[in-house]
Amino acid sequence: MTQTLSTQSRKSPPRVAAFVLMSALALTACTNPDRFGAGGAGAGAAGANGGIIAGSINDPTSTAYFNQTIGDRVLFLVDQSTLTDSARGQLTQQAQWLLANPGYTAIIEGHADEQGTRDYNLALGSRRAAAVQDFLISQGVNPSRLKPITYGKERPIAVCSDESCYAQNRRAVTVLAAGAGVS
Repeated sequence: MTQTLSTQSRKSPPRVAAFVLMSALALTACTNPDRFGAGGAGAGAAGANGGIIAGSINDPTSTAYFNQTIGDRVLFLVDQSTLTDSARGQLTQQAQWLLANPGYTAIIEGHADEQGTRDYNLALGSRRAAAVQDFLISQGVNPSRLKPITYGKERPIAVCSDESCYAQNRRAVTVLAAGAGVS
């Protein structure tokens, strides 16, 4: 009986073997102290020479800068796909950024609030995305860099049956991607 126990104790269940393997892989990933650049992951936006780290909000060519400083969305009035003056101002800044950063493409997402049927809101979202696309093209952005898509009411950012939520969901969002063209 002693031999049976010692034989079984030497066998590792598959879960233990997998845990040991994953632990070993995790430890090997920790062997490169400069994998996040000089100063490590929490170094902030300034590089070793006080420069700007690519991809940070302080890098005017980054998506973070576009999203937070330029602004990636415009809002619409109830049942409308016509751009407001505020939306045109926002989109003018987006167009200038896209023209200055030709390495990016954009998907323009059209959204609607939860009121109305699914089909109505898909069509409304499509018109909103098209309105943004048309405006950006009118400002000189190459149409091959833009792709409109509609989500209708399927992807709300605010969920409640109140005008404050509805207003946030009536939007078009410009989502950037690095690349020469949108397929």
